[in-house]
Amino acid sequence: MIQTVWSTMIGVIVPLSIPVLAGVLLGKFKRLDTGPLLTLYLYFLSPAIILDTLATAEISFDDVYKTLAFSLLNLLVLWALSLALGRILRLPPPEAAGLTLISTFTNSVNYGLPLVLLAFGQLGLDKASVYVIAQMVIVNTIGVYFAARSQFSVKAAVKSVFSLPAIYAAILALLLRAFQLHMPQELAQGVSLAAGAYSPVVLAVLGAQMVKVNAAQTARNVQLAFWTGLSVRLLLAPMIAALLLLLLNITGTLFSVLLILASMPVAVNSVVLAERFGSSPSLVSRCIVWTTLASFVMLPVLIAVVGG
Repeated sequence: MIQTVWSTMIGVIVPLSIPVLAGVLLGKFKRLDTGPLLTLYLYFLSPAIILDTLATAEISFDDVYKTLAFSLLNLLVLWALSLALGRILRLPPPEAAGLTLISTFTNSVNYGLPLVLLAFGQLGLDKASVYVIAQMVIVNTIGVYFAARSQFSVKAAVKSVFSLPAIYAAILALLLRAFQLHMPQELAQGVSLAAGAYSPVVLAVLGAQMVKVNAAQTARNVQLAFWTGLSVRLLLAPMIAALLLLLLNITGTLFSVLLILASMPVAVNSVVLAERFGSSPSLVSRCIVWTTLASFVMLPVLIAVVGG
């Protein structure tokens, strides 16, 4: 078991850590501006990898149905858990909202996709594609509601979803599959070339963002919420995900991929929502850093257990 974990760490985490470390160093010593890179990722690289993957993915309707069912059920259970913990611990509204963001949203896009590709190959990436699309929609709708219930606008949330180019890339890929069409070879090669740049760019951005969120100061009154959020994301979330996957009778590679994606560290864009709507950004920032650092040890163990 130890040898399996070690080989997984060397084969998966070490390659991933190189662009992350580059991002950390560039963020710390060169003050890397991630804004342009985020624009590149959001409007070019993300649609490219979604289109490239979904257009040729080996996924069935059963995979799509089970993935969507798991995404929604897992979200509801974690939401209910965070609400219950917030009330039991009598957390103030900002910390309660921050705990909800920490518990429910994972870094499945920036960190999860490259990890799944290295750990499970192209088949794993195919299985992950539907989950990632679902998460993009959920974060830009339900995520806004979690962060700012009093300011929530359904119209604005829907508009934010359809401002994402990845959604249109997914629709185009599904139409191509439905009518059994293919992109011209030259165009497909260009899309694949852009998709290949996705992993190193988003991982470098992740490293640079970690430097920024690490600078956030955490007040003493959020310590309880911090340890609670850390426990939920690192311990309870993987256990809940495994139970729900078994309940939905999800097996094989799809089980492994969804379990890993549901066990990822706190999503970096959670702090964006927290800062915008006053949902204890210092709490969310601190949890992002520590869950990401802990994932370098926890995820190889989890991958080894599920047989990656």
